[in-house]
Amino acid sequence: MSDLTPAQGQDLIWMRHALDLALQSVGVASPNPAVGCVLVSNNDIVGEGFHSYDLRDHAEVVALKAAGSAAKGSTAYVTLEPCSHTGRTGPCANALIAAGVSRVVVATGDPNPAVNGSGIAILRRAGISVDIGTFEQEARDLNDGFARYIRTNLPFITLKAGISLDGRIAPDPATRTPGSAVMLTGAESQAEVHRMRHASDALITGINTVLADNPLLTDRSGLPRRRPLLRVVLDSTLRLPLESKLVQTANDDLIVLCAEPNPERRRALEALHIRVEQIDTEPNSNRIPLKRALKRLGELEITSAMLEAGSQLNASAIAHDTLPGNVDKLTLFYAPVFLGASAVPLLDTAHSIPLRPIRTTLCHFGPDVRLEAWLRDPWSGDEM
Repeated sequence: MSDLTPAQGQDLIWMRHALDLALQSVGVASPNPAVGCVLVSNNDIVGEGFHSYDLRDHAEVVALKAAGSAAKGSTAYVTLEPCSHTGRTGPCANALIAAGVSRVVVATGDPNPAVNGSGIAILRRAGISVDIGTFEQEARDLNDGFARYIRTNLPFITLKAGISLDGRIAPDPATRTPGSAVMLTGAESQAEVHRMRHASDALITGINTVLADNPLLTDRSGLPRRRPLLRVVLDSTLRLPLESKLVQTANDDLIVLCAEPNPERRRALEALHIRVEQIDTEPNSNRIPLKRALKRLGELEITSAMLEAGSQLNASAIAHDTLPGNVDKLTLFYAPVFLGASAVPLLDTAHSIPLRPIRTTLCHFGPDVRLEAWLRDPWSGDEM
């Protein structure tokens, strides 16, 4: 910060605080974006807040109500462009103008086509100074799901896996007890996975993974969320065991998508309050087309989902039509272990075409290394 002016340094400090507030919005704002706002006057906070869907008010309005008359002449730091349209609430841009805010610092524009710069334009026409781009990437990372969903009506898909250094996700099936969990990574990585689950609306897996691992697929972060994490199983012929952990723990949070439902099994699952839906398959195939499954999740207002599956579904997700298929982001936790050639690969079909990620990050979680690779920019609106 030594090359910054004092004013620029203050902008970084207060926008970082607004981002911390936006983090409190994660899990309680969807299908709306996670947004934080702080109002600053004479270098003191006079109001702050974040958006919670059930409480209706957007972050700016929460902060303005907290500030009262002290909002006049203040600077508003907000992580997403103030809205300009009337939805469940009135336009936040107008609320800032009415409160007499003198300056607005925005981390990123709103990907919503109904806003998309118009909120900033309204503020500027009212004579309010607006600066854009402070911690833009950090603000966007919080709302990749919202950006993808609001532009395409499809959820943002992250393919997540714990993986060995030789590219394997589980030991040789012949050496495993069916239904036993595979834990390649350490406690730090596992805690991060639950944080990622908390930030997601849904988890997707395939029936083969359920039969092999008998997973729970729950959010055990302990953080608040507005609606249950939806657990989604792609199960063409409806083989989901009634004694599986998924079924035994279902609480209106499990949906099974099938192609050819066994009527008796369907009735048994629905009697346990598990939603079973039939998805049309492609010609000459009984596999669930992931694209159609994602379309259905979009209809259920699922903005983001993690794919935690086996090598067959992983490969299908990546290879659909053209790379990167249905996957927007890869998150791979590399554990310092080799599993050997007979172990289960990340993908059951090798792809020789490079994915060419648009951005990557690396960080450590205990002994493990996490690679994140964005394969598509949800903010650009481009379909690849």
